[in-house]
Amino acid sequence: MFNDPNGLLKRAFDFLGAALGLILLSPVLLLCAAAVYLDDGWPIFYVQERIGRKGRPFPFFKFRTMVRQAEKMGLGLEIVRDDQRITRVGRFLRRWSLDELPQLLNVLRGEMSLVGPRPTVASQVQEYTPRQRRRLEVRPGLTGWAQINGRNLLTWPQRIELDIDYIDRYSLAWDLQIIGRTFKVLTQGDQIYGYGWNNPQFPNPTPSPAEGGGQGESPRESNLPSS
Repeated sequence: MFNDPNGLLKRAFDFLGAALGLILLSPVLLLCAAAVYLDDGWPIFYVQERIGRKGRPFPFFKFRTMVRQAEKMGLGLEIVRDDQRITRVGRFLRRWSLDELPQLLNVLRGEMSLVGPRPTVASQVQEYTPRQRRRLEVRPGLTGWAQINGRNLLTWPQRIELDIDYIDRYSLAWDLQIIGRTFKVLTQGDQIYGYGWNNPQFPNPTPSPAEGGGQGESPRESNLPSS
């Protein structure tokens, strides 16, 4: 039970942690939502279909940080540090990974975990090898082993190997260590941009209405180091 990444103890830890986080951070969430609206109007949230445990799709929540229809402008699905499609508020939210806070709702709903592999989209999952599909054995996480060991500076195969290592060596104590180290990575802010979706080992995903196309956000991996 203590070393099962899909066990009751981890789920209880996730539920209580997400509930407490939503309560304590509710003022921050409200301020972020108001800032997004005042800066660039509706929608406030960006909702995209991601792939969770056992390959099940789920709606992935985050604050919108880019202009509407961003995937049809400029670099398309690629995002770079000085991308002009990122709004003023969005740049601040990304710097401190505040855009990822709505995923606490995903954790509360049982679609994500506080710690685990970061979720991706179906078109990339389709390219996984049998070994890489092991990434889907657990709920995706708000933060993870890969996110505190390189984050978006890693290639996708490197991230996936770290995710598999996490699954094989999981413990609740390790989750606590990863969460603690996440805050240190957040303060550094130097791994937000990197390979992103533009990774030669996997094709860039194609946006669709189900994946959030048209909501003003490229379907990249979220940047919390946590991602």
